[in-house]
Amino acid sequence: MNRNKTFCEECRRDVEYMVETATIKGKLKGEEYEYTGKKAVCTECGSEVYVADIEDENLKALYDTYRQKNGIISLEKILEIPQKYNIGKRPLSLLLGWGEMTFSRYCEGDMPTKQYSDILQKIYDDPAYYRELLEKNKDNLKSLQAYEKSKRKVQELLGEENNTGSKLDSIIQYLLYKCEDITPLALQKALYYVQGFYYAFEGRFLFEEDCEAWVHGPVYRDIYNRYSSYRFDPIESVEAFDESVFTTSEKAILDSVIKNFCCYSGKTLEKFTHLEKPWRHTRGGLPVDAHSNRVISKELIGEYFVAVKEKFYMLTPGDIEAYSKAIFEQIN
Repeated sequence: MNRNKTFCEECRRDVEYMVETATIKGKLKGEEYEYTGKKAVCTECGSEVYVADIEDENLKALYDTYRQKNGIISLEKILEIPQKYNIGKRPLSLLLGWGEMTFSRYCEGDMPTKQYSDILQKIYDDPAYYRELLEKNKDNLKSLQAYEKSKRKVQELLGEENNTGSKLDSIIQYLLYKCEDITPLALQKALYYVQGFYYAFEGRFLFEEDCEAWVHGPVYRDIYNRYSSYRFDPIESVEAFDESVFTTSEKAILDSVIKNFCCYSGKTLEKFTHLEKPWRHTRGGLPVDAHSNRVISKELIGEYFVAVKEKFYMLTPGDIEAYSKAIFEQIN
């Protein structure tokens, strides 16, 4: 038993009290419920005394009983959902098509309706269901970053962290973490150079996705669709990133591309790629402004960047600087 002090109405002074377990009846939403709670008793006269913390605990116990009797999701589970799926309270509310503060109120103890409770319970129980909602309603979110963070988390929960897209996603997140004011156009070209130079130094490609020979240079279609809403504006940066996901050689290539290519604008990088064989060969005789979905073969990319490495006598990824400076001079 805990001994503390509070004011006793009978004794008319502060007294010590004992906390006892008690069966309590309370009304909620017009119905009476019986639940196990606590009561504080004066150690001197035996009268029940008021203790705010105990009253709060009893109110929570009443709400918990109501939830259990009516099939309403528990407060504990509600609080776990944002952590489980790495999404903020307000973004989650928007994702579900609710008022922006609705989920926040539930986290503070407000009782959800049975309809909303069932949705939250299914989200809590079933990551696949949550992913469907995330993909279907992602346009409700104010930040693309909120979508991407939650998508990565749900992929982990579903055991998809090692899928073919995860490496590319990690590279993108790292570029957004390291580069300042990178536009969708510049991001596309940075991915292309990462892929090419990684093959040149390591003899294998870093990610599986293919790029296409669009008017403005090599483009990874899914990545274009993901960030197209930014148009010519910089993509929202990433505030934190676990760099341990990359090997030493992967990070060396990434950092060199960031240093030697991401310093240029997207339009400048576009001009670089227009001088290079992979894009020119794939476009063939197409007019300059003709749309194309022709895939730039990995073989063509690999051959070109291996030749670049040999031509510029590159021994380490830091030597990529010589090529970026040389091609910059060609367009000026």
